Amino acid sequence: MLWLDAMSMIEQRLAAEGLTLPEPTAPVAAYVPTVLAGGLLHISGQIPFTADGKIMTGKIGGERDLVWGTAAAERCGLMLVAQMKAALGNLDRVERIVKLGAFVASTPDFTDQPKVANGASELMVRIFGEAGRHARSAVGVPSLPLDSSVEIDAIVAVRA
Repeated sequence: MLWLDAMSMIEQRLAAEGLTLPEPTAPVAAYVPTVLAGGLLHISGQIPFTADGKIMTGKIGGERDLVWGTAAAERCGLMLVAQMKAALGNLDRVERIVKLGAFVASTPDFTDQPKVANGASELMVRIFGEAGRHARSAVGVPSLPLDSSVEIDAIVAVRA
């Protein structure tokens, strides 16, 4: 049972999925990455980075397609989990993913923002099981910081 102590149950699920958490990014402006208040962890918007550290850029419905957008949303989801681990120390403290807010840089005629956001939503369920099911908003925007394709923030219920 000693190996269970070294790796949380959630980290075991990540490993089973073949997923590695990225290093949590530092804020690019005047804010903090997370705020824990009243049993809720509020996570600032996270943008997608490839495994080699490049920002996933471009407008969905323009130079980027739905597949790109969904992958970008999943990468945002991984960064959200990395921020959870940095803030909480142990991912087993996550009681429930309460809400995700997905912002998709997209062309005016693109209307599949919810499908893009599914990249992060489905990741949360794969990692946290039923506790990963959450409320969500998914909106299209004309641009995002650093030309990222997607930005996602989160509210997470935390065990004491």
